[in-house]
Amino acid sequence: MPNPDYQGVWACLDQADGKISGVSLEVLSAARRLADMLSVQASAVLLGHSVDGLAAEAFAYGADRVYVCDDEKLKDYRAATYGKALESLIRSYRPAIILFGATNNGHDLASRLAGSLGTGLCTNCVRLQQNEEGMLIASRPVYGGSLMENVACGGARPWLYTIHQNAMEPLEPQDGKTGDIIPVKMELEEEDACAKVLKIIPAILGEISLTDAQIIVSGGRGLGDAKGFTLIQELADTLHAAVGASRAAVDAGWIPYAHQVGQTGKTVSPRLYIACGISGALQHLAGMKNSDVIVAVNRDENAPIFSAANYGIVGDLYQVIPVMIEEFKKVMAGR
Repeated sequence: MPNPDYQGVWACLDQADGKISGVSLEVLSAARRLADMLSVQASAVLLGHSVDGLAAEAFAYGADRVYVCDDEKLKDYRAATYGKALESLIRSYRPAIILFGATNNGHDLASRLAGSLGTGLCTNCVRLQQNEEGMLIASRPVYGGSLMENVACGGARPWLYTIHQNAMEPLEPQDGKTGDIIPVKMELEEEDACAKVLKIIPAILGEISLTDAQIIVSGGRGLGDAKGFTLIQELADTLHAAVGASRAAVDAGWIPYAHQVGQTGKTVSPRLYIACGISGALQHLAGMKNSDVIVAVNRDENAPIFSAANYGIVGDLYQVIPVMIEEFKKVMAGR
């Protein structure tokens, strides 16, 4: 139920290298829709260093107000400093609801704040809506995505929610939209951090992000060994696609965890998802079932992946994929 002491919906934005992350634009759009539903203001929170210039994009995606906490000690994400800064903001401005991206940092920060503030937290939400009694109900997948669970926060405010990546469409940006910028000064000391960032290792140059990719080619246990990902990479390069993997392939050490698609990996929604040698466990399906078109290649005609696929090819992937590569090259060359 509404509490007059706490007002508005906040979206806590992730940013890096001078850009707001894609999932944060989804979170901000979700905050805008929720604020309209509740007839309150939507605000964005920017924590970092030299982030003032990002306020314009936050306004374009629905923010009425942007809180900017710019401090050199917030240049890199560290749970202790970000947690202290955001907790101070919350205690000063008292939002009713705060949304985070369901990322490593988002979950880390939201759970830390839920503990320090003594409030409720719902994670991995794919929908937020009011019921007939006016309670805010969050829907989230459980049991590998086979069921949806409806949950509600209660008790102390603010209520915290993490939003599943690729679960909510970002709004069309309204260029030129403006609002209030609230600069916030924090008294942060290096000792508050409890950790130092020694080095940030960037993604491989030219590698396509799974969460942003329009086409993904994934490999699983059916590849047989790590060498099979050479063939997966060749198909991906032909289609200008990202490379994904099942948990089994990652657990076997054939490819780094950053490529894992599934409930314990990345959730993706590309236009085309090609699953090669992947049986189709519920955990994996939960991460890619929202793809527009799914193509499965597997020698086992009874593999569960075929129940989720739009198109299925029963056969040895080492015979099928080279033919696919050759044919795709012809198409790409206009022949």
